[in-house]
Amino acid sequence: MTPLIEARGIGRSYRSFALVGRAAPKVVLDGIDLTIQPGETLGLLGRSGCGKSTLGRLILGLEKPDRGDIRFKGRPLSTLDSADLLAFRRAVQVVFQDSLEAVNPRHSVERIVAEPLRHLTDLDERQRAARVRELLVEVGLAPDDAEKLPVQMSGGQLQRVCIARALAPQPELIVLDEAVSNLDLVLQIQTIDLFKEIQAARGTAFLFVTHDLRLVHRFCERVVVMDGGRIVEDVPVIRPLHFTHPAARALQGAVLPARPAQRHEQRTY
Repeated sequence: MTPLIEARGIGRSYRSFALVGRAAPKVVLDGIDLTIQPGETLGLLGRSGCGKSTLGRLILGLEKPDRGDIRFKGRPLSTLDSADLLAFRRAVQVVFQDSLEAVNPRHSVERIVAEPLRHLTDLDERQRAARVRELLVEVGLAPDDAEKLPVQMSGGQLQRVCIARALAPQPELIVLDEAVSNLDLVLQIQTIDLFKEIQAARGTAFLFVTHDLRLVHRFCERVVVMDGGRIVEDVPVIRPLHFTHPAARALQGAVLPARPAQRHEQRTY
């Protein structure tokens, strides 16, 4: 089966600045090979600064790699013409960590969710309005929420608005860049369960970028662990997970129990 997304030999560096002389470029990604299959839920796990969010931006086409290429259904993004690039934009969407930063605070919920419908579909204004309300219901909000402004929504509700926006063009892959990290534990679980319902109903693939191994267990079929800009583990999600790389084992050891009484029980993450 042709992967939905494939990264081949990806490298990415950023220029550094020094007070004296020229600083060496900072290598953020080095030799990354990764595949995402249609309908797959892949966890991308790593500590802050490991390069996972940069890899997510490259997969979204928001940045270009210095080396290697990102392929969409077997074709490098760099070779796509305007029509194929539009198809890619429809197929690959994103939900970011900070929902308030991801929306225009002056726009209504309807306008926010309708944004990809205006740019990526042929729906007219009335069809877009109806579709927005269908999407709000799908993510557990009320149709009347379409008239609200972001400031009138809770953090969890606004994140659902962003999820509805990502679903609008019927994508094949949604990149979740720490998309539940700002929510409390109850809302995290509710949102993860929503993603699972979406996947069951639509067959959507997810790239779940996170530092939280507990959520990987709840949501993902496979997990890739990054450290220092490299992939150091790529294993199926089972209990218990058998990591071998020290960085992956350190993440495993840092998992806190959901209940304090579990602290001295055998950890199965």
